[in-house]
Amino acid sequence: MVGVFDNEFDLVEAFEKIKGKGLKIEEVYTPYPVHEILEGMGKKTRITHAAFFYGLFGALALLGGMYYAAVISWPLHFGGKPFNTFPSFVVVTIVGTILIVTLATLFTFSARAKVFPGKKAEIVDKRATDDKFVMVIDNSSDGVDSMELTKLLKENGASDVY
Repeated sequence: MVGVFDNEFDLVEAFEKIKGKGLKIEEVYTPYPVHEILEGMGKKTRITHAAFFYGLFGALALLGGMYYAAVISWPLHFGGKPFNTFPSFVVVTIVGTILIVTLATLFTFSARAKVFPGKKAEIVDKRATDDKFVMVIDNSSDGVDSMELTKLLKENGASDVY
């Protein structure tokens, strides 16, 4: 069953009541993140942990590569310059780390979300891509019939239920 809401406040209220009834909410589509819904769905993401490790390993790899190139592989001796000119590595390391984190996180997110070129989008309700909030509920479980669920959604601000 699908409920379409006009604003996030009605959506959150209906979400809490449906969770209170013990029904399984398959998915909620919103035009922007609604933190109460994300917490209520119990969806935890580890992409921030992955991004941290991408940044850590990227920075170490960049620093190691620059150190190897400037000090070990091809040291240049001129004008009293020290072998390890670490301050000159800092800006390149910061910019390179940002690039590595951005690209690696993008690829990780794309792989986890199964987003790839040519994939057909599975859109439950076209209005979810514009300004509506859509909740998909699994009403196949025993205990609540479709009419009761429809009434519950309508009472809590759903503009359309099907």
